[in-house]
Amino acid sequence: MPTYTAPTKDMQFILHDVLKVSQSDIPGYSELEADFTGAVLEEAGKLASEVLAPLNPVGDQQGCKLENGVVRTPEGFKAAFEQVKEGGWTGLDLPEEFGGQGMPYLMGTAVGEMFSAANQSFTMYQGLTHGAASAILAHGTDEQKAKWLPKMVSCEWTGTMNLTEPHCGTDLGLLRTKAEPQGDGSYKITGQKIFISAGEHDMAENIVHLVLAKIPGGPDGVKGISLFIVPKFLVDDEGKMGARNGVSCGKLEEKMGIHGNATCVMNYDAAEGYLLGTEHKGMRAMFTMMNEARLGVGMQGLAQAAIAYENALAYAKDRLQGRDVTGVKNPDGPADPLIVHPDIRRNLMDQKSFVEGARAFLFWGAHLIDKSHRAGDEEAEGLISLLTPVLKGFLTDQGFDMAVQAQQVYGGHGYIEEWGMSQYVRDARITQIYEGANGVQALDLVGRKLAQDGGKHVMAFFDLVKGFIKENEGNLELKSGFLEPLKQASKDLQAAGMFFMQNGMKNPNAALAGSYDFMHLFGHTCLGLIWSMMAKASLEALESGTSDPDFHKTKLATGRYYMARRLPATAMHLKRIESGAEPVMDLAAEAF
Repeated sequence: MPTYTAPTKDMQFILHDVLKVSQSDIPGYSELEADFTGAVLEEAGKLASEVLAPLNPVGDQQGCKLENGVVRTPEGFKAAFEQVKEGGWTGLDLPEEFGGQGMPYLMGTAVGEMFSAANQSFTMYQGLTHGAASAILAHGTDEQKAKWLPKMVSCEWTGTMNLTEPHCGTDLGLLRTKAEPQGDGSYKITGQKIFISAGEHDMAENIVHLVLAKIPGGPDGVKGISLFIVPKFLVDDEGKMGARNGVSCGKLEEKMGIHGNATCVMNYDAAEGYLLGTEHKGMRAMFTMMNEARLGVGMQGLAQAAIAYENALAYAKDRLQGRDVTGVKNPDGPADPLIVHPDIRRNLMDQKSFVEGARAFLFWGAHLIDKSHRAGDEEAEGLISLLTPVLKGFLTDQGFDMAVQAQQVYGGHGYIEEWGMSQYVRDARITQIYEGANGVQALDLVGRKLAQDGGKHVMAFFDLVKGFIKENEGNLELKSGFLEPLKQASKDLQAAGMFFMQNGMKNPNAALAGSYDFMHLFGHTCLGLIWSMMAKASLEALESGTSDPDFHKTKLATGRYYMARRLPATAMHLKRIESGAEPVMDLAAEAF
């Protein structure tokens, strides 16, 4: 059975050597001393490895069952959920006034990675609740916050987001669910939603659904969509649960992966609901959840790659196959371990350099969210808005690829269920699809985010890269292995942006055909930047006489691998982009 060990040492390095959190002027960051963050991460890691990880194969094998309208979660999930709730983990970064611990979003992200790596299906129950709570926090009235948030923060009540319908996914303008005003401030919600994660289960007293619906007489398309709070059980003004609402689970989907999470078809039959935010402004309110969810899904992609890599590495060190061509390394055994072979090393280095770079990229993104929300920094808000589709799309595409590569290390055993690698591949696959399929992320990046505020935010990113290179070009060790490759990647990214500017207006397909490559080009450049930042931190640690030189030497070697072997992919993506729309669009639809 696979195991999980939380990467607390690497997380501490990112928090304190790279981001230098306790030295930041972001409100709440001064409390993030190394001893404090270390204690939080150690406890979360223990829960992840000892409680959640052993339930991961259980959830995969047993799945969820719909019995008389109630979804039964896999054996052990309910008891584990109680442990997570008792530890206060569900409200780690939510406001203290509603029962949370008020820590920065960055700490919630670090803990979230551990929990998702150990058991993605399980962690989704609390993750979706966090997103729903954040939407109510951002758009709810004081009365709504007081009524719903305390029990959602504690996960006594869980939450969901309801967007998709049988006939519409990305194109929400086709949405049909209706919200009829009742004259007393409430609405009757009628319609069907599909693919609703954690839509029904037995681990919470109540489930608070956030549902997109149209009020009759409103504008057509997405401009006429509103967002509603629709609880499973009605709640009175004193916070007591009452009658069952007109909402039910009609079916559980049978899925490729994440079997431990209940993916439901939800039926709303004149269910009582309450407007969240403003009439016809539901998309704005929902995107509070969607943007958080997209970062969370990027985290899931990283998390599945991380645990798959951890187990593939252990297997490569233990499994004896063949002899090292340069000389026997295990003379007392019948063969050498897999890890001596260059192609296995390549495979593992691809994984290691992605996982460590992606973790730092994700933490940097969470840091930007804190800078935006806690310090009111508009530049940070613009930058994370630009990077959100990159974090979601690039990290999940690469995360899935790395889970597949980890499976490959096992050879035939990787295809056998008892080794567990199949589950990581299957669970990682959904991350490329839900919360906006990755093709949509690429379209959002190129079609909306690049030009946002006159291109101000992408220019700020280029300035950030340019500034980092200029500030550190006197460091010869950093320059040769990191700054030069980063400079070339940044040039490739700028050239791709220039191609879109010169060709996109007269032929929009020229930009859209290259959008997916651009998202990956951008992702590689971001990891090039973040690896350069980590290399700088490790060089400084070695120069100052660190007590753990091997950690930093390993970090530098891993970073050099990424810069030499992975980052040159930017040139390939640029070449594809510059080929324009013709190779993609020339073949008529009927000729396929």
